[in-house]
Amino acid sequence: MKLNYFTKQFSTVKHWMATTLFCMLAIAFVWQGAFFSNTSAMADPIATLIASSDAGDKVQEKTSEDAGRAKNFIEDTKDKVKEAAKSNASKVDQATDNGSFIERKAKRDAARIQERADEDASRTKKAVDKTKNAVERTVENIKDAFSK
Repeated sequence: MKLNYFTKQFSTVKHWMATTLFCMLAIAFVWQGAFFSNTSAMADPIATLIASSDAGDKVQEKTSEDAGRAKNFIEDTKDKVKEAAKSNASKVDQATDNGSFIERKAKRDAARIQERADEDASRTKKAVDKTKNAVERTVENIKDAFSK
């Protein structure tokens, strides 16, 4: 009975020690990051940079370009996944008898993989659009706040 009590107490102490160590490490990393940050950018007033509508337009342009690249990457990835599924189904088809269970399953799996690749690409593109729109709205709000 006493052994169980000491084991519980020891476990609790270990938990608190681990939590304390984690917090101290987090503080140390934040503190260390402040000393090694690039301070050369501090000379330029940030309000001027944000307030200029030209900077806001550049951010919006960059966001649109990045979204376009992301969508192209998503399309390429989707095409590669679909091609790999077709290739694997073709290899199984060549290695098995016509109409075998394994061949039919490989074809079903390939079709399912292609369908999911289309769905995943569509969801990811929607997420990219939402992120792009959120960034653009934020930039517009900042520009509006500084123009008043």
